[in-house]
Amino acid sequence: MCGIVGVTGNDNAVQILLKGLEKLEYRGYDSAGIYVNDLQGNDYLIKRKGHISNLEAAVGPEVHGSVGIGHTRWATHGVVSVANAHPQFSEDHRFYLVHNGVIENYKELKATYLSDTTFASQTDTEVVVQLVDHFVRTQNLSTRDAFLKTLGLLEGSSYAFLMIDSLDPDTLYVAKSKSPLLVGLGDGCNVVCSDAPAMLDVTHDFLALHDGEMVTIKPNSVEIIDQNGNAVSRKPFHVDMDPSETEKGTYPYYMLKEIDEQPNVLRKIASTYTKESGEPNFDDKMLSALNQADRIYIVGAGTSYHAGLVGKKMFEKLAHVPTEVHIASEFAYDDPLLSKKPFFIFLSQSGETADSREVLVNVNAKDYPSLTITNVENSTLYREASYTLLLHAGPEISVASTKAYTAQIAVEAVLAKALGEIKEQTIAEDFDIRQQLGFAATGMQAIIDDKGRIENIAKKYFVKAPKAFYIGRGIDQTVSLEAALKLKEISYVHAEGFASGELKHGTIALIEEGTPVVGIITQKKTAALTRSNLQETMSRGAQALTIVRQGLSQPGDTIVTTDINELITPLLSVVPAQLIAYFTSLNKGLDVDKPRNLAKSVTVE
Repeated sequence: MCGIVGVTGNDNAVQILLKGLEKLEYRGYDSAGIYVNDLQGNDYLIKRKGHISNLEAAVGPEVHGSVGIGHTRWATHGVVSVANAHPQFSEDHRFYLVHNGVIENYKELKATYLSDTTFASQTDTEVVVQLVDHFVRTQNLSTRDAFLKTLGLLEGSSYAFLMIDSLDPDTLYVAKSKSPLLVGLGDGCNVVCSDAPAMLDVTHDFLALHDGEMVTIKPNSVEIIDQNGNAVSRKPFHVDMDPSETEKGTYPYYMLKEIDEQPNVLRKIASTYTKESGEPNFDDKMLSALNQADRIYIVGAGTSYHAGLVGKKMFEKLAHVPTEVHIASEFAYDDPLLSKKPFFIFLSQSGETADSREVLVNVNAKDYPSLTITNVENSTLYREASYTLLLHAGPEISVASTKAYTAQIAVEAVLAKALGEIKEQTIAEDFDIRQQLGFAATGMQAIIDDKGRIENIAKKYFVKAPKAFYIGRGIDQTVSLEAALKLKEISYVHAEGFASGELKHGTIALIEEGTPVVGIITQKKTAALTRSNLQETMSRGAQALTIVRQGLSQPGDTIVTTDINELITPLLSVVPAQLIAYFTSLNKGLDVDKPRNLAKSVTVE
């Protein structure tokens, strides 16, 4: 969940590191730091608490160099402080290291090898850099061999390491296990980063590193070895992305930009995954494997889990295939009894979600077929699944996911339609998904164009509310979970989403005078029931609001969305909730894109 950058062979190293960290700040913003060396005996270590802007303010004009490493932290071990910020360094200040991940046996290693070492931080990371120094000093090992020896001691840990030896500063030492890390190939220089957009100003060509590999990087060379010490040769992949895609442009926050981009994302998915005739357009081999499954297992975390709940409805309605949805962190260590022919679908915006990756490792070990639906090409889940579908949503930077959620639902809808056609399900054959995605894109735009009215709703009912509730039934209940998550994660309003029929079974006790309760009503079969449940909250003093599909609307409804097929109404009903969360956070004076205690890409279990 931390961001790593590094460069060797470029005199503009300081700016490359700082700009790279800006691009990775979504991965953590508790603290940040850089170490830079000019190869002439001068080096600089600057660390600060808080956002990257605090670090940038502390980097004076005297700080310069052609090699360096940088880090933006999401705290795991140790409080948020300058001492615990990375880079961490050895007691003699020879080695500097940045780290993403968790070292599970750091206490044992510290007790075994470093009882006489003075530590400057509370982090597990410092144990690693102190170990390298220890083995160099006590066993006369080279830096490379000491690094390898240290890696061999890290039992069951997740890590992405980038290290510099100040006595041989133009060389970067890199290793990874379970955490993402890329090597970028520049012109006369090479770079390292957690995510490609961080270094697109330097290069568009990257090498994906695999678990257990160790890399030695100089300005004009990259050497990779595997766990057995064998040299590895790998072709780079090209990232065809304009660096401006990762900029906010005229928007005050990424989240608003990403909400506004959703109609175009739907159109992109429709044009990519359907033919002009409206028929789905997927790889036949993947569809054949999916068709052979007797049960589908969707695995995700957070917003992706919520998108999976919508996907379950689609696969069961359109293809009549039993589908289960599992929280990745639970499935990884308490896997359920599986059917005879399971097919796994992994949903992940980043393609690096650690808990989902743990499940995929187990799935691959049992040789079950799998599909990753992700936004990031060449990510770990992309590479390791049997099949992959890209979201084509463009970079999502805001910690609160918006367009990835709707993109996941859209791709699931097209896939469910394709599977239903193979199984000759009439409901799937009559479901014109290309047309429906077009209707949804138009409906999204109408909601987005009315954002001024939604801001007024947020100001009036949510900004001063200590708690709020979203309710619905069926597919609307799944959207209520995502709506509540958006509100709580960026505005810190305690929010819950749940099935409206469950109100009477306990939750209604929390309703007080003025408590906002939003009913999501898009399903004809349950519309009257949800309205009745809303009335029950109003009788207890709640401020009832509605998000309603046009064909089910009544006078006095708060927000009315365009009519589209009931199965894909989450594409529209979630957008007002996204905007309510955004404007609530904005009008509370909070940092919309970087909410406290959170990070975008969850790369530790």
